[in-house]
Amino acid sequence: MRRYFAETIGTFILIFAGTGSVIVNHQTNGVLGLLGIAVTWGMVVSAMIYTFGNTSGAHLNPAVTLSFWMVKLFKGKDVIPYLVCQLIGAFAASLALKFLFPDETSLGETKPAGTPMQSFVLEIIMGFILMIVILFTSQGAKETGILAGLAIGGTILVLVLFGGPISGTSLNPTRSLAPAIVTGKHLEHLWIYLTAPFIGMFGAGIVWGVMKEK
Repeated sequence: MRRYFAETIGTFILIFAGTGSVIVNHQTNGVLGLLGIAVTWGMVVSAMIYTFGNTSGAHLNPAVTLSFWMVKLFKGKDVIPYLVCQLIGAFAASLALKFLFPDETSLGETKPAGTPMQSFVLEIIMGFILMIVILFTSQGAKETGILAGLAIGGTILVLVLFGGPISGTSLNPTRSLAPAIVTGKHLEHLWIYLTAPFIGMFGAGIVWGVMKEK
């Protein structure tokens, strides 16, 4: 239960701070800017890894959980509870933000700036990059593992800077699902963010399985 509670709280903090930065940027006419939003996402991910990593592994993302399970680094009996905890944390964060900013028409939901296919392919590639970093740092040497939080957070920062203006840089199905459901907007684009992260991260799992040291 400690692990499930940690995963719920960690996901709540991640979505609250991450999508909250998008909302605050909109409310303040761009004071944070893309760099500020990217730094917020990267730092909150690093903080959650160092806070809850030893308790739950700090997956905070259904695609990460299923990828760990696929490469046999996570027990199957814990998959469903983790997915439920991540959903609870994400929806609680979006509801809290809706309460704090009732006049906000957007809760930081993701949507394509160009064609849906462009964002779909971009999200696959970015999901692949993120999961490659997660696997090779978290499962590497002890010295590498200590720096995993910084490496993963830094990767997310770069991906938000790079992909944010195009696809919104979701990388996380619950990060897109919760705001979209709470606001009822951009539901037609949800298929991108509910499929692409899984495809990209599963691909990273295959590559890691081939390349890892025996």
